[in-house]
This record gives sequence, structure tokens and C-alpha cells, in this order.
Amino acid sequence: MIVPPTGVRVWLANGHTDMRRGMNGLALQVQETLQRDPHAGDLYVFRGRRGDLVKILWHDGLGMSLYAKRLERGRFLWPSPADGCVAISASQLGYMLDGIDWRNPQRT
Repeated sequence: MIVPPTGVRVWLANGHTDMRRGMNGLALQVQETLQRDPHAGDLYVFRGRRGDLVKILWHDGLGMSLYAKRLERGRFLWPSPADGCVAISASQLGYMLDGIDWRNPQRT
């Protein structure tokens, strides 16, 4: 489980990403496509074409980490395909990784 520091920014890369890419390929995508610094401490989340796999790239100040999660059933909810990225909160990321609709959390 990822335990990012308080206040960390989370960015969802819009569209789908080639999930064969590793740490270096995704860091290059962050730099060239998203125009952001992959070493700034933000989390970058990428989704595969089928929607059941995400990869998360994070530089924690000591080194780069790459996390992956695949859903056994269903797909990760994702913004509509477009260029760029969408910022979400760390809480919304937690919902998304649990397969819960992070866009409209229901309060009881």
C-alpha cells in the first residue's frame, strides 16, 4: 500500500498508456506529454487500454517507485480521454484503488 505524505498531489494521466512501459518510460511520459517534473514528489497514475490495470509512479525524495494494481473484476473509473492530466486528492486515489466511484463519494 502506498502511504504518500500529507498534501501530496495526485495526477491522473488522461487516456490510456502502454502498460509495457516501465519506470523510465513513464517518467519520460510525465516530462514530455504532461509537461511536469517526475521527481517533484507528486504521484502520477496511468491506466491501461482495458481499464483493469493502473501503474503509479512516485519519487519520494530518495528514489523512484513504480506500483501496479490490477482489478480481478471491473475497471478503474477514469476521466474522459483528452490530452493532459487531472488532479485528484489522495483520498480519491484510495477510493479509486478500491474500485469505488471516486468522482462522487457518498456521505452517509
